[in-house]
Amino acid sequence: MKWKDRVVEELSEQNMFQSSAHRSRFKELLDCYVTAPFFTRGLCKCMYLSCWDEEHFIIMLDMLNKLKLSENMDLQDMNENGELMAEEAADSYDNYVMRLSCALLMGEPFDVEALPQDMDPQGRFLIQEALKASEIIDSVPDK
Repeated sequence: MKWKDRVVEELSEQNMFQSSAHRSRFKELLDCYVTAPFFTRGLCKCMYLSCWDEEHFIIMLDMLNKLKLSENMDLQDMNENGELMAEEAADSYDNYVMRLSCALLMGEPFDVEALPQDMDPQGRFLIQEALKASEIIDSVPDK
């Protein structure tokens, strides 16, 4: 079984997909980009996070298409775009979701304890689930 299939299977077994659409979008991104030269586990984690809803999925798909078509764009550029998006969403939980996405992409830690106490419960749940999924993705061996 291929790595990408094991990741989807493991996430499915641990009930990490919030809907069949979440699973389908994630699998679609993996199928399209797992062999791209810029693909990393960090990017895979961002894909999982972005596939929760159609809006973020489209943003991710647009960035991935730009990465694939551009010889000059790399994951650092994608990270910078994410940081800008986080700043634009300063007054919502999307700010923290984008910051998490950047941390996952770059393999950096994310401090859940730094989240505001009054944060929207949906945003907090999304972040906690993405961190669990991140651990699962890291646990799947390459071979």
